[in-house]
Amino acid sequence: MKKKKLMLALSLAMAAMFTLAACGSSDKTPTTPNATTPTVAEKKVLRVQFDVEVASMDPQIATDGTSFEVIAAITEGLYSIDEAGSPILAMAESVDKSADGLTYTFKLRDAKWSDGTAVTAKDFVFSWRRLVDPEVASEYAFIMEIAGVKNAVAATTGDKPVEELGVTAKDDKTLVVELDVPVPYFESLMAFPSFLPVNEAFFTKAGDTYGTSPATLLSNGPFKITAYEPAATTITLEKNADYWDAGKVALDGIQYQVIKDSQQAMLSYQNGDLDVATLSGEQVEQFQADPEFKNIVAGYLWYISPNQTVKGLENVNLRKALALSYDKEAIAKNILKDGSIVADFAVPTLLATGPDGKDYRETADTYLSTDKAKALEFWNTAKTELGVTTLKYTMIVEDTESAINVAQFIQSEIQTTLPGVTIELQTMPKKNRVERMQEGDFELGLTRWGPDYADPMTYLDMWTTGSPNNYGFWSNKDYDEIIESAKKGELALDLVARWEALKDAEAIVMDEAVIFPVYQKGDAVMVKAGVEGIEFHSVGINRIYKNASK
Repeated sequence: MKKKKLMLALSLAMAAMFTLAACGSSDKTPTTPNATTPTVAEKKVLRVQFDVEVASMDPQIATDGTSFEVIAAITEGLYSIDEAGSPILAMAESVDKSADGLTYTFKLRDAKWSDGTAVTAKDFVFSWRRLVDPEVASEYAFIMEIAGVKNAVAATTGDKPVEELGVTAKDDKTLVVELDVPVPYFESLMAFPSFLPVNEAFFTKAGDTYGTSPATLLSNGPFKITAYEPAATTITLEKNADYWDAGKVALDGIQYQVIKDSQQAMLSYQNGDLDVATLSGEQVEQFQADPEFKNIVAGYLWYISPNQTVKGLENVNLRKALALSYDKEAIAKNILKDGSIVADFAVPTLLATGPDGKDYRETADTYLSTDKAKALEFWNTAKTELGVTTLKYTMIVEDTESAINVAQFIQSEIQTTLPGVTIELQTMPKKNRVERMQEGDFELGLTRWGPDYADPMTYLDMWTTGSPNNYGFWSNKDYDEIIESAKKGELALDLVARWEALKDAEAIVMDEAVIFPVYQKGDAVMVKAGVEGIEFHSVGINRIYKNASK
């Protein structure tokens, strides 16, 4: 890193250059900034660190939390969520719900896209139909079924045209949504990025370049994008003056910086180049007494997915051996040190409250707790069943510092606990790791899932037969029947029975070691003094900046 004095000099020089350029850079341009126009240094731009790149700015294509965070900063749906995580009206000014819970009629407020055109009900119809269109093949098409929207499954499979999806623009300001079954978390889902609107005329004009640059993106949210390209390490947003609620947006903009190395990120933070940075490992102990330190409970579940089409991994005893062989407590306490907790489950804690008023995990069992002696027993059984004495697998891992550290520890633990098993690691950017797993081009993958909505289904639906997130290609008829009924069958109409059935479903996944859970993520974050109002959420959008100030 450069010394502070040099950085200050460079910053001042850049600020001066920006001011001259903004004023036209003519001979008559004054040498001092206009009193009414703040310099770059004076502007209230929040500088935020990411440890992975944005994978997509297309709300119907994006699948990762980093992309969702930026998309949600520039685009607003029918609902947003408040500081407590409850849904609040956004693009929708009002809603009328039918007595049977099957029809929602939304009246849209007067709002504009950043090109000056009106946000209309047709924008929602277009984006929702696109989400389920088989030709688009969105990996999040399933979430339309989760929301209970009429004909979602038939539209996704191509059995019915997308025009028969239960969403209609009655007029420019009236959107009608029909459901197959009442969905208690429907309104919360409407804040999720997959349901955000897209202007059809703009999308059509942009064609294949949509979402790849500021010129091919529109905003109807608190901010608009001014600098972005795929795999960019810096993304710049500025306040959207045309946003309907712009008066409540205090920031002039946001600058995201992709810095994967935590030491480099902390140096940038200490040098004043970042306002928000994430800590890992030894840094947490070093800075946890700092008044700018925050520990945030996150909903992300990290786990290893075994590809069951790979020879050997179809064997449940081998899978159990692997799942029990590594010390999760050491990973959480000695490697991450960021508030992460041991995961002996497939559904995280603090995700959802049941009909009994208790957190799901309070009344659910735990599974696959570290037990190295038992792991060795399973390995010996698997060797006999498979007729092998040694096995070698490659585990793919994203190239972030924390993921690599965790993977290296797991590699060592497995090889020590299970003599004859060799694990090789292959690191790559997160986007590539996800693509490889989606294509089935992997053996073991260290992956994660963040909850899209506050219900166990946001995890359990992943392991149904044919789900795009069922990376291991596992299939179980009994499991599928439970999940289907809980979504739109008899269980969907009995909340108590549904809740208990979801616990049964989790037990099936864990008993068959469909995944090897590792930890539930905690976030150790540094936030500069004077920065207020960032909303941290464990479900859906991780961070919301509309009410932030600096």
